[in-house]
Amino acid sequence: MKFVDEAFIDIAAGDGGNGCVSFRHEKYKEFGGPNGGDGGRGGHVFAVADSNLNTLVDFRFSRRHEAKRGQHGMGSDMFGAAGEDVTLKMPVGTIITDAETGEVLFELLVPGEVITIAKGGDGGFGNMRFKSAINRAPRQKTPGWPGDKHSLKLELKVLADVGLLGMPNAGKSTLITAISNARPRIADYPFTTLHPNLGVVRVGPEQSFVVADLPGLIEGASEGAGLGHLFLRHLQRTRLLLHVIDIAPFDEGVDPVAQVRAIAAELKKYDPGLLAKPRWIVLNKLDMVPPEERDGRVKAFVRRLRWKGPVFAISALTREGCEPLVRAVYEHVSKLRYSQPADVDPRFGGDPAAVDAP
Repeated sequence: MKFVDEAFIDIAAGDGGNGCVSFRHEKYKEFGGPNGGDGGRGGHVFAVADSNLNTLVDFRFSRRHEAKRGQHGMGSDMFGAAGEDVTLKMPVGTIITDAETGEVLFELLVPGEVITIAKGGDGGFGNMRFKSAINRAPRQKTPGWPGDKHSLKLELKVLADVGLLGMPNAGKSTLITAISNARPRIADYPFTTLHPNLGVVRVGPEQSFVVADLPGLIEGASEGAGLGHLFLRHLQRTRLLLHVIDIAPFDEGVDPVAQVRAIAAELKKYDPGLLAKPRWIVLNKLDMVPPEERDGRVKAFVRRLRWKGPVFAISALTREGCEPLVRAVYEHVSKLRYSQPADVDPRFGGDPAAVDAP
């Protein structure tokens, strides 16, 4: 299924039914009186957060959604039936915005959460509502009220505890495959990952966290280069960023330290809050470095970067070092779950100023 994280839809709640003018007509009932019923309420449009969905692709091909109008009132004191409601299933993490004003109307953050995004119009009054001691044969009625109509923009920001970022071919997809149930596409060329992949990492009984793998970032991503800029929004709700770096190509003219600083600059350009999030360094592809050179290469990297936060050296391919990483991530995330929401940007878990330093 194609991953779509943005869509535009038009919704319309049902109009209310009209009231009825009617009088009771029965043999031997000379003074029957008014008996016109009220119109029925128009149908509402609801949005429900469905944890089984992870894309807005359904709304890309189905843009117009209308609820039914209420039935008109009838004689014999019969009220019109309410219009049928419409329920739209959306992924958890969807932001609903007014397409014309840009105002954020709702956010679906809890699985199963139901909100009313368009209210149906109330039904009109029948003439039985207007009878009184001085108006015994009213012929008044009111039409039904119109339902709400909106043009909406839907934007999906995935809800994940941990986000993986890094240059293309840094091994992010291999890492999420090694530690979670996700099975993304893996190949030996850049930009293999074309959309975010979510995986659940099981640490123990009733102990887990969600990790998101994003397409690789390159320099200039905040200005539209590459694919990663399209999905940077999905990092805004994470509690921790794991910056995955290929530690192997020191002798191939590629400088991992320069890559870290370049990506840090792109995060700052896109949203300074992303750079303020807790960010850990994960040095990957340790299996490609001779054993006698590993410690020296890791220490040299940390010294040159002047990094003061956590650093993990792993091999996602052989899963060496993955277990301590998973344990540390779970302990960090579990503490934050009970202390603050995911979109708060605490300044710890690394030194962003040191990364920006030349």
